[in-house]
Order: sequence, then C-alpha cells, then structure tokens
Amino acid sequence: MDERAPVFFFAPFVSSTMRVQPSWIDYNGHMNMAYYHVLFDRAVEEAFGLVGLGQEYLEERNASFFAAETHTLYKRELRMRDTVRVTLQLIDFDEKRLHFYMEIRHATEGWLSATAEGLSLHVDMKTRKVAPFPDDILANLAIMKATHSRLATPQALGRIMGIPGRSEASSPLREPLRASGTCH
Repeated sequence: MDERAPVFFFAPFVSSTMRVQPSWIDYNGHMNMAYYHVLFDRAVEEAFGLVGLGQEYLEERNASFFAAETHTLYKRELRMRDTVRVTLQLIDFDEKRLHFYMEIRHATEGWLSATAEGLSLHVDMKTRKVAPFPDDILANLAIMKATHSRLATPQALGRIMGIPGRSEASSPLREPLRASGTCH
C-alpha cells in the first residue's frame, strides 16, 4: 500500500493549460462538442491523480474509476488554438462514488466556455464491478472535499434539462408511451 503524505489541494483544482487542436474544429468553425469532453476528461485525470487515482493506481491496485453520468452546458464557443484551463470542484463523495463540478475557461481572458457536472464510480478491474475506495484514497478525498467545501455551490449544479415555460402536463415528455404496430 502506498503511504504518501496527504497532498495540499487548491480550491478549486486548476488544470494545466490546454490548447484547442485544429482537428477538433468542425464545419461550424468552432470546437466540436465531443472535444469539450476530452478537455474535461484530461482535467479529471489530473485532479484525481492527486488523490492517488491515476494510472499507477490502476497498475498497482487493479482498480480505477468510471464515468457514470455527466451533464454539460455549453456557454461560449471555443475556436482553433484557443487556450483553456479547467477547474474542478469536488462536491461530494462516498465509499464508492465521486460527484464533481468543472468549468472550462479561456486561459488568458477568463471567460466561461462550458461547465460539466459528473458522477464517477470506483471499480474493481478484476470483477469490473463497483467497489469501495481503499482507506488511503478516502482520506485524500476527505482532504480535497474539506478544501473544496469552502467554495460557493455552483449555480449550475443539479440543473434539470428542459424547455422553460412548459408545464409538466403539456410536456410531450410527460405523456405515456403508446405501442404502435411498427418498430424503428
């Protein structure tokens, strides 16, 4: 077992600077939505690597963490060669789950490009089933959470997707599904 001293955490975690690649630009002339997730994923790797959940953790303990759910809001487009930094705030955790919030901001101008809320699960790679974190990882997560709990709760946290102004009764999403004679 790795007995490293606890890591000092900044609140929020701030990723290394990343640059939008030319191959990420779509026919609309901005970064394709898929690559926002690449940037978020790289920041997740950096941030949770600090608590001991990096590639070494997988190799040494045969465990990792998998994305279970994400919710992304696109606020302002990124263009070729823009530089960005991603912040990550650990919102909560328990013995098997991580709940976190991230923002992509332009690295030099500071404007907000996108936000993401994520829920990840700790997985035993031998069984490929959700399993508890080891005690040392839980201790590091507790330090990170204590540091991040001083931050304001993000406004976009827990946001529900929908069309504003629609009543629940008139929403087509609330109507019961009816069977038809064809399958698509």
